[in-house]
Amino acid sequence: MTAKKLRSKLDSIGMTASTLCAIHCAIVPMLITFLPLVGLSFLANPWFEWGMIILALLLGVSSIFMSYFSTHRKALPLLLLFAGFTLVITGHIYLRGLIEAIVVPSGGLTIAFAHFVNFKYVGICNNSNQFFHLKHTHNEEH
Repeated sequence: MTAKKLRSKLDSIGMTASTLCAIHCAIVPMLITFLPLVGLSFLANPWFEWGMIILALLLGVSSIFMSYFSTHRKALPLLLLFAGFTLVITGHIYLRGLIEAIVVPSGGLTIAFAHFVNFKYVGICNNSNQFFHLKHTHNEEH
């Protein structure tokens, strides 16, 4: 598997994991009393939540930093990744209630967007495709 395909896969996994994290963080506070009834109480466990955060951090750092240094040298994905993790971690440590249920999923979606932007910057797209196409140059690898 080429490095370009590996980065593409990592970004895809990162987008999916971050989006699922955002959905999890938005829904679990509302369903907390019903989770044990359906055998899903582990979803509200702090160890599970921090495990998801660490997984998203590892995926984000590995794919976005690899792409930054080897391909595009664009700071936007790095800034989005940092902002997303700042929101998620700050929300989990310092916030409670409704504000936490808004800030933490926003951070997860910001991380997913960082992966999306990185995916586009890496050049896994067709130049003629203008839908969500970010202006950048493609590095030719032969």
